[in-house]
Amino acid sequence: MEFNNKKYIFFDFDGTIVDTGPGIKNGVRYALEKLGVPVREGDTLDGFIGPPMTQSYPNNYDLDAETTKEAIRIFREYYADKGQFECSIYPGIELLLSDLKKAGKVLCVATSKPEKFAEKILDRFFLLRFLDVFVGATLDGTREKKADVLNCVFERLGQPDRTECVLIGDRHYDVDGAKACSMESVGVLYGYGNREEFELAGADEIVETVADLRRLLLPDLS
Repeated sequence: MEFNNKKYIFFDFDGTIVDTGPGIKNGVRYALEKLGVPVREGDTLDGFIGPPMTQSYPNNYDLDAETTKEAIRIFREYYADKGQFECSIYPGIELLLSDLKKAGKVLCVATSKPEKFAEKILDRFFLLRFLDVFVGATLDGTREKKADVLNCVFERLGQPDRTECVLIGDRHYDVDGAKACSMESVGVLYGYGNREEFELAGADEIVETVADLRRLLLPDLS
């Protein structure tokens, strides 16, 4: 399957552009401790990276709706103060974005991370300059599912032909969202997902490294 001819390149954020795992997991741990919920021995908390927190807390720790709401409030308290700074850009991503832009691609970020946090991190790493459209989740939960975020990007782009679009992400939630929006997807293994979940979700392509992603999207420039 050819991807170098795609005009619109959509990127997930957490685990795809920036490794935000340390800050997210520290925030999750902080919230659980505040609520008196012990972190299970051996739990890496990787399951909290990717999906909205409204899903992660009940799915991973069986929290009810009210406790989940409080956990998210405590998490955001930590994340605003410390967690958003506990991250690093994946090596090779900045150059990839720069070269995609030079090649005339339209670059977008579509993330289920609250928009205000994602924007601060993108700005910190000077990545906003490469993006044509950037959409994140709303804090009130009205836009948090991947499909909802993607549809907002499509609206801001003026509804381009979806056969010209591809979503790059590190979890099956990205693949699920892409399928719901009739677009192709690429799963990356350098983030927090794994090959099995991508295969089960039906990703159109799976790559291991940023270098592999570069070869897929820009074969003539790699």
